[in-house]
Amino acid sequence: MILNQAWNRSSNPCPIVIIGAGGIVRTAHIPAYRKLEYPIAGIYDVRQEAASDTAAKFGVDTVFTTIENAVSLPGTIFDIAVPGNQILSVLQHLPDGAAALIQKPMGENLAEARRILSLCRAKNLKAAINFQLRFSPNMLALRDLLAQGSLGTVTDIEVRLVDRQPWQLWEFLKGAPRLEVLYHSIHYLDAIRFLFGEPFGVYCKAISHPEMVEFSDTRSTIILDYGDRIRCSLTLNHEHRHNGKHQASAFKVEGTAGAAALTMGVNLGYPAGKPDTLDVAVGNSGWEAVALRGSWFTEAFEGPMSNLQRFAAGEDDILITNVDDAVRTMALVEACYESSKLPSTPIPAV
Repeated sequence: MILNQAWNRSSNPCPIVIIGAGGIVRTAHIPAYRKLEYPIAGIYDVRQEAASDTAAKFGVDTVFTTIENAVSLPGTIFDIAVPGNQILSVLQHLPDGAAALIQKPMGENLAEARRILSLCRAKNLKAAINFQLRFSPNMLALRDLLAQGSLGTVTDIEVRLVDRQPWQLWEFLKGAPRLEVLYHSIHYLDAIRFLFGEPFGVYCKAISHPEMVEFSDTRSTIILDYGDRIRCSLTLNHEHRHNGKHQASAFKVEGTAGAAALTMGVNLGYPAGKPDTLDVAVGNSGWEAVALRGSWFTEAFEGPMSNLQRFAAGEDDILITNVDDAVRTMALVEACYESSKLPSTPIPAV
């Protein structure tokens, strides 16, 4: 079975200025850009040592000492990889009309997302949010299956995670008022929106773990309301204490003519994880394993930058994760947290 699994590379890429030198830049952004042979003009981070260490590790010649210097090079693409609450302050420094790929989430709540959207419009930025799961090889292949009608009418979507996320790797998440849905499961919500359209509403319960008191929600259960058309559920337990046999990181779609089952291997032992998988059953043919060109980490990170580079150059007509679309994912996340605060339906007296 031959399915599309990659976004076309830019034919004439602009140099990339990376703002932020955290773990995600080292484990995913730069490896993906090196693989595509996209030039990196330099790195800036408020933590000068982090920028210098990252530049030395990957042979990047330039480390900017101020953000003013970092945004001063003409003809560059900006890769902004900072926590959600720092995005606005970085965007204010960009030149009008610049092209920027912004690490998710789009702020820490919907109010911040709206301010980011307003600023991007005011500065006429070509801005996209780095919702890279849309571009993972198995998710692009699923998109191709759906476009071909191979699964028929979709009836069921299910995401199930049973893993142990090393939240302690991200110091900025300690004490953050929102965590699991905003910084992790936002990817699944965004991919579902992208592939299946806007839900009518959401039911959600997000909770913390008694042994992880420095972090807020690390587990959640989410139901997206697609009416009578689709049953859609997400069961997300990132505090599984018995790694191995009963771990899970699955995304399954069923339709009237077929089904697809995806594994997101990075969750099964982050950051090394395991390879992604895709199994497809069409008609009465039984399950077939689809050979994949790579995984969410790191091949998915090729797509958002390639799409932005090509959009800026006029090679792509659509910026897939543009801020006008991404704000809708932020609205869905906001609805999850609002739902989680609401009381449950009482059980009637008998």
